[in-house]
Formats: sequence, structure tokens, C-alpha cells
Amino acid sequence: MSHVALVIPGLDRIGGAERQVILLAKGLQRRGWRVSVVALSGAGGDAAAELTAVGAGFLTLQMRKGLADPRGWIRFHHWLRRESPDVVHAHLPHAAWLERWSRLAAPVRVVVDTLHSCSTGSLGRRLGYRWSGWLVDRVTAVSQAAAAAHLSARMVAESKLAVLPNGVDTEAWRPDTPVRIAMRRELGLDEEFLWLAAGRLDPVKDYPTLLAAMASVPEPARLLIAGAGPLQDELLLLSAQLGLEQRVRFLGFEPDLRRWVRAADGFVLSSRCEGLPMGLLEAAACALPAVATDVPGTPEVLVNGETGWLAPAGDCTALAESMTRMMRTTPEERHAMGERARQFVMERFSLDAILDRWEALYGDLLRRNPRSVRWGHAG
Repeated sequence: MSHVALVIPGLDRIGGAERQVILLAKGLQRRGWRVSVVALSGAGGDAAAELTAVGAGFLTLQMRKGLADPRGWIRFHHWLRRESPDVVHAHLPHAAWLERWSRLAAPVRVVVDTLHSCSTGSLGRRLGYRWSGWLVDRVTAVSQAAAAAHLSARMVAESKLAVLPNGVDTEAWRPDTPVRIAMRRELGLDEEFLWLAAGRLDPVKDYPTLLAAMASVPEPARLLIAGAGPLQDELLLLSAQLGLEQRVRFLGFEPDLRRWVRAADGFVLSSRCEGLPMGLLEAAACALPAVATDVPGTPEVLVNGETGWLAPAGDCTALAESMTRMMRTTPEERHAMGERARQFVMERFSLDAILDRWEALYGDLLRRNPRSVRWGHAG
């Protein structure tokens, strides 16, 4: 049984990258792999319990000072030597740097890491990727746009780069009419058009533009925002200033968004930067049409005019116009748009197909690397 270790900064706060790691871990475990998830910090919360319930291992390195904490490096090196995973696969920059440089102290057969965003970050991040590139066997990107951004910044060699998108469980994420009816009754909705937005309350999601757009969207329309983050108080104040207290509801962090997606009439994404937005994939799998900002990564999920509408980033007027356009389409047109969205996701992003691709990639790399290596030599 081959052993894969998935390394992530933490699982206490769940975003798109963390959800994808959980899906990969559970899917690979189900397919007969031995899976361990290693978090740099935190306790893992409900996600750790979910992983252990299906037989996957979970380890936290308890790094309290980020990568500057030597105790975390020592714990990881000891764990690598003791458990000898065949594949170490990191997600997000800090996990990638830990994984790469640890290869010098604890040889492993295959090192892979995944780029989840089109943002190339600071000069320090760009240099970190360049200087450690020789220690990784393969880098994957969740979208063509993310791959292009990192190639342009010279953060990865083209010969080592592959695009392997996020996957979504299209059986778990599907329309459910009884749930929709019950949720709308619980929310006290009748003919109101219900929008749903999901994601951390961070600047990159640009919720101020969404709220400004919502203030221009005609009645009857309501907006649910699922997510928590540092901008919560600021966004609550802005919502009140725009007179949206009765039209916008902040749900906080929601571990399972499916019931809210099924209750909604449209999904809206106002981000200034994305990689391959999981929220948009999950909404599409539930046959929910969407309005989203036209930023790199998003057009790979949303087909403009077919499964939803794209609007320029940071333009509240254009976003409001696209939202209003969606609201003014007939229910039959929206239903057809949602069905096309679900079909698009099933054809390109189904979890089983993505797991097939990960297994093929791991298998190919393991055949090429029959022994653990360090400093480029057999270990």
C-alpha cells in the first residue's frame, strides 16, 4: 500500500484549498492508499475528526511562529523518517517550502506541490519558489490561469508544471427540491430572489463591491453571505450604512453549504483574484447559475452567457447589472442555465475523474523514482 502525505498550513479554518485536501484525502483513502494529512499549525478541528473517521492519519506540527519555529521542522523530519511516505504533496506556499527543504534532511521518493491561486504574492514568495524548485519533482496548478501566472513570474519550470484542477463530488453536490422548499420556508421567502455568496471575509473576495452592487439590485432580492474572517465587523457596518440590514444576512462560517446553495436562486462571486473557485464549482454542481467577476481562473468554471454571467472586477455597477439581468431571466431560462452548469462540472471537474488523474500522476512519479532521494542522489 503506497503512502501519501498531504501537507497543508492548517485545517482549523476551511477554504477552497483545505476543502480540496479533505476531498483528496478521503478519496485516496477509499481507493486503497494510506493517507496522512499533516498540518503546520492548529488542532484540525472538525476536519481532523472527519479524516480520522475514514481511517486517514492526521498530524499537527504545532508550529506557533510559522516557518520560523524550528520545533515544527524537527517534528516533521522525525515523522518523515519514521513513516517514510512514498509521496509528500504540499498545498499552499508555507507547506510547499517546508516540504521541499525538508527533503535535505529526510529523503523521500516523490515531492509534489499544488498552486491554488493566480496570485504570485510578494518578492519573498517568488524567490522562495525559485530557490527551492530543484527540490520538487512536480508542481501542479488548479487552473490554466494559475499555471500561466506562476510561469510568467518564473516561480516554476515549465518542464515540471502540470495543470490538475480541483474536483467536486457531484453526487453530494446536486439539486434537492425538498431541501430547497424547506430552507426557503425556514427563511421566510416567497417570490424573493435569493443570492448566495461564500468565502472568507478577506479583502481578496471584495465583499464591499458586492454590497454596493446589492444596494442597486432591485427588490425583491436577498443576499446570504457564508463565511467568517477579519473584515466581518467592517462589512456589517457597511451593510448597515447602505441600508441593507433587511436584505443581507451574514451566516458566519458554515461547514456544510449544501442546504444554502440548494435554497438559492443564484450564486455570486465578487473576488479580485481566484485560482479555481471551489464555491463556484459546488454551486454549478447543484445546478445553480452564477454571476462572477471576470478574473483569471473564473472563466474556466463559468461559461459567460451559458452557465452564468461575468462582470469586471471591482465594478459595482457592472456587477449589479449582471445580477439584475440574471434576476430578470425567466425561471425556465435560469433552470436551463443551471443544468448546463451542472453538466459542465460533471464533464470536467468530477471528483472521481480528478482522483484518477492524481493516482496516475503519483504512479508515474513513483515509477520514475524507485528510491528515496536527497540532494539529487539516492538515499
